[in-house]
Amino acid sequence: MLLGEVPKERADAARNRLKVLSAAARLFRERGVDGVSMDAVAAEAGVGKGTLFRRFGDKSGLAAALLDERERELQEALLSGPPPLGPGAPAAERLSAFVDAYLDYLLDHLDLVRLSETASPGARYRIGAYRFWRLHAAILLAEIRPGCDADPLAHALLAPLAAEHMTALAGEYGEARAREAVRALVLGGVG
Repeated sequence: MLLGEVPKERADAARNRLKVLSAAARLFRERGVDGVSMDAVAAEAGVGKGTLFRRFGDKSGLAAALLDERERELQEALLSGPPPLGPGAPAAERLSAFVDAYLDYLLDHLDLVRLSETASPGARYRIGAYRFWRLHAAILLAEIRPGCDADPLAHALLAPLAAEHMTALAGEYGEARAREAVRALVLGGVG
């Protein structure tokens, strides 16, 4: 194997991974994330608990794996999709489209994102996808406001989009009001 080359997944490991992800998605949808144990996922998938824990570590690792494909789709849209989400639109329009797309992703997968972001202190900021979202926002903010300190500004812009925050807002005001409040806060001072 060459340096930096990713080892190819064994066929049986790939089958088990797909069985586990399918079982977890089904159980989480039916019972909610909090109502499902790792033991239940292993039993539903027909794999041993050791296989599950070795592959995913814990329920937050399982949540991150389930979110991976959707995050990749959003990242691809930002990098090469049609405007305004993708390149070719003014930065303020792209930022607005990103916030809308991220809110769609977040609200569609709120329990999973919350689990992945709160598994340990600071987990949200260690997730590779978060670093990508922050960099994207910082690049757009630097274009919108030349000379601004874009990196910490991007962190501040993304703060209201944290899953724990959105869970509280949506629980109290409903998803539609929560979405509009966060969108107004995040985009109100941009442009």
